[in-house]
Amino acid sequence: MEQVKKQKYTITKQDRGALKGHMPCLIWFTGLSGSGKSTIADLLERTLHKQGIHTYSLDGDNLRRGLNQDLKFTKADRFENLRRTAEVGKLFIDAGLVVIAAFITPYTKIRADIKTIVGEENYIEVFVNTPLEVCEQRDVKGLYKKARSGAIKNFTGISAPFETPVDPTIEIRTTEETPEAAVAKILTYLESRL
Repeated sequence: MEQVKKQKYTITKQDRGALKGHMPCLIWFTGLSGSGKSTIADLLERTLHKQGIHTYSLDGDNLRRGLNQDLKFTKADRFENLRRTAEVGKLFIDAGLVVIAAFITPYTKIRADIKTIVGEENYIEVFVNTPLEVCEQRDVKGLYKKARSGAIKNFTGISAPFETPVDPTIEIRTTEETPEAAVAKILTYLESRL
């Protein structure tokens, strides 16, 4: 990588944030499939958009249809999927956006790596804490049923682990909080960040 050098540009992340009227960050939603990550992330983005905050959402299913379509669901490919997503998030942060990412992100190490990639000061971890049995009851995509039958291998919560975040920035308990209450909690936290 000797021939690759970081190009310095005059306009900075801070300049772009000042122009937009808010500072950028990455809000990373983690939790089991069916926990409600994407629902809350979408509602958060709609709310921020109404407030004039410049946002962009990164979603696991959407990125696997394009940028990450070459990746499988092995542990190594999951890490690479999330690493690439974090690098995209880092670019969007540099562009001055509030980036919203909804990914299962099952391992403590990859969550720590994401925080390192984007910078701790830019990283907000939201753990959407929903019990496995509730996620299975929702099972909108029928994935848990397929995982239980063995049709899907390495499925988080069934045949692959989910390492519960120890110290997330925000924890949402979906059995006790509505999506609207979850968004209100996140917005309260963001008041001092944006």
